[in-house]
Amino acid sequence: MFIRNESFSSFKRNYPVITTLIVINVILFLWINLSLWTGGLFPLGLEIRQLGIGINGAIAEGQYWRLLTPVFLHQGTGHILFNSVSLILFAPALEKMIGSLKFLAVYLLTGFLANVATFLLIANPAYSHLGASGAIFGVFGVYLYMVINRKELIDAMNTQIIMIIIVIGVVSTFINPGINILGHLFGLISGAAIAPLFLRKAKSFYSV
Repeated sequence: MFIRNESFSSFKRNYPVITTLIVINVILFLWINLSLWTGGLFPLGLEIRQLGIGINGAIAEGQYWRLLTPVFLHQGTGHILFNSVSLILFAPALEKMIGSLKFLAVYLLTGFLANVATFLLIANPAYSHLGASGAIFGVFGVYLYMVINRKELIDAMNTQIIMIIIVIGVVSTFINPGINILGHLFGLISGAAIAPLFLRKAKSFYSV
């Protein structure tokens, strides 16, 4: 379920949404950083970052797109690599089990809700954030719901794997500096909360 042995061509054919999300994230990361590295010579990179990053004060002034656009932006090489690898390892099973459109809805909705929580619960108007971690924790939240309420969808071995990953992810959230703690936690919570809506017709990964 969480072991990847596909070729690149079979991966992008079987998991089109995940492939597209990773491509978008990497293109935007390279575009923005090429602009930063060249002092703004690469067109519009700095503008994309400035318009897309989540800034609480700007959201309060009506720039509500910033509740979603941070999901596609990343700060540094380690950030984009970690989130891309997380998508590659852990998201394919869910896209296969519920279908590509439902997976996209889960990903975007949980990322959005994590950013809404960040906006509502952090009073500092200067607070800013970016990254897909809220949405990735949303995927983990759906798996958490499976472990608790839909045990027929996930076997014992993969239950252990996902619980270990969730525990590591939550602990890392609190011990690593610069993490949007609320984004991670509410991504996880929102994933578990909306899971019943998206798992109604889900099939076990091994029976799809």
